[in-house]
Amino acid sequence: MQNIYEQNLDAVTANYAPLTPISYLERTAFVYPEKIALVHGELRQTWADTWNRCRQLASALNQRGIGQGDTVSIIAPNTPAHFEAHFGVPMSGATLNSINTRLDAPAIAFILQHAETKILLTDRELSPVVEKALHMLHEPPVVVDIHDALAADGKSLGQLDYEALLAEGQADAPFHLPSDEWQAISLNYTSGTTGDPKGVVYHHRGAYLNAASNALSWNMPNHATYLWTLPMFHCNGWCFPWTMAAIAGTSVCLRAVRGDDIVKLIVSEKADHLCGAPIVLSMIAGVDPALREGLNHKVKVMTAGAPPPASVIQKMEELGFDVTQVYGLTETYGPCVVSAWKDQWDELDIKDRASLKARQGVRVAMQEGLMVVNPTTMQPVARNGQEIGEIVMRGNIVMKGYLKNPHTTEKSFDGGWFHSGDLAVWHPDGYVEIKDRSKDIIISGGENISSIEVEEALFRHPEIEDAAVVARPDEKWGEVPCAIVKLVAGSQLTEKDIIAYCRDNMAHFKAPKRVMFSALPRTSTGKVQKFVLRQWAKDNAIPETADS
Repeated sequence: MQNIYEQNLDAVTANYAPLTPISYLERTAFVYPEKIALVHGELRQTWADTWNRCRQLASALNQRGIGQGDTVSIIAPNTPAHFEAHFGVPMSGATLNSINTRLDAPAIAFILQHAETKILLTDRELSPVVEKALHMLHEPPVVVDIHDALAADGKSLGQLDYEALLAEGQADAPFHLPSDEWQAISLNYTSGTTGDPKGVVYHHRGAYLNAASNALSWNMPNHATYLWTLPMFHCNGWCFPWTMAAIAGTSVCLRAVRGDDIVKLIVSEKADHLCGAPIVLSMIAGVDPALREGLNHKVKVMTAGAPPPASVIQKMEELGFDVTQVYGLTETYGPCVVSAWKDQWDELDIKDRASLKARQGVRVAMQEGLMVVNPTTMQPVARNGQEIGEIVMRGNIVMKGYLKNPHTTEKSFDGGWFHSGDLAVWHPDGYVEIKDRSKDIIISGGENISSIEVEEALFRHPEIEDAAVVARPDEKWGEVPCAIVKLVAGSQLTEKDIIAYCRDNMAHFKAPKRVMFSALPRTSTGKVQKFVLRQWAKDNAIPETADS
């Protein structure tokens, strides 16, 4: 007699389908066609219309020869076109590359070339920087301009616009569903810890699972109204475009993140969920109280990056906001760790609650493994909240790997786990809490800034002899870059001069907000003692004993 493992029970079309978030859109358009999917100014677009437009986009791309193995890039704020691209591009078989709108021209040009972009969708308001980037390429992609009614008018860079592209496609044309859920669905670039940014490849399976994980981690109900305060270019908006399709929710688009606009839309559209860096919380807490009249419903906020100050959490709770801290990386599709709340903590005072909420937390439901380990031995550290180790994770919501970078991919997966590079402690209850970032990444307002990139720019100045950059705590942005420099003899450079120089040579958000002058403390082997510099930056002062 055969046991169950010896029987021929294979995967067939009746019992197996590759996981893809495209199926979320297909189902919701079928079940809830008249529900509102997108709100943008006066626009109220249903799920049926969104489904048809995404199919038109896929069809139009196919007719232009775009398909599996090709990359379609988009650089745009949080608009309906950006949302539609998250479905229409993979429905063509191509891979979506959503580009950070805050990057400078050289960084955009590098991404377009490295990704081998065939078509670029670009918001006309971003034309000045995009045009510079295109001029840096030997073979620029086909450019499609996005005309947004709520945007300032800008220069057209392409031969057609987004609506004209859609008109080339048919809503009833066949569309691509992956035969292999391991197929790439999107490509996201890190900020680059050393040299150029790395291209992180996501697959359909991971996108499907993390979209569902978002809803589970946050207890999101069907038909939630989500305000787009988180950029869609950040890890595909932490996979929330696909989450909103899964729960048949309503996405309220927002081109620019401003406190007044956020609160007005929360009130007018009854938005009940939003994501963002702690700066978003500070913006909301700081608006004129008169604007908050009519805000009488519970709003859930998911935040990541530097932990929000306890005073901000307290203010948000007083205003009726429920804050959840999460943690993740580009390589993990966004959030893969959540500071899951426990009922017994409800009775704690605000200080203790804020302290608990500031911890990064435990693995989400769709993440298979999370540990804090000694990175050399890969042995877990003691769960005592004291011993520091590296956060490692593994499972279905870890990237496929880095595009065209097998060595770095292999290194990041050493020992069968993905190495985050973040240093943390493990508390007795199993919650992790980050203490430092071994790669010296500065997280400012939710944006990743490489200290090495800023240092390289400083070293290019002829009057700077030595330089290092560290994070400095900031009440508004969480962290900001602080530069410690040693000038060449006779130089009269001022802090203002150096900041202006940096702003001229990199994206403005990466430039130091503070410059201090001193010789750099180094070890006997010549390595800069950045832990010393972090204390100087935190104290906003250089000790008199420092060698100048």
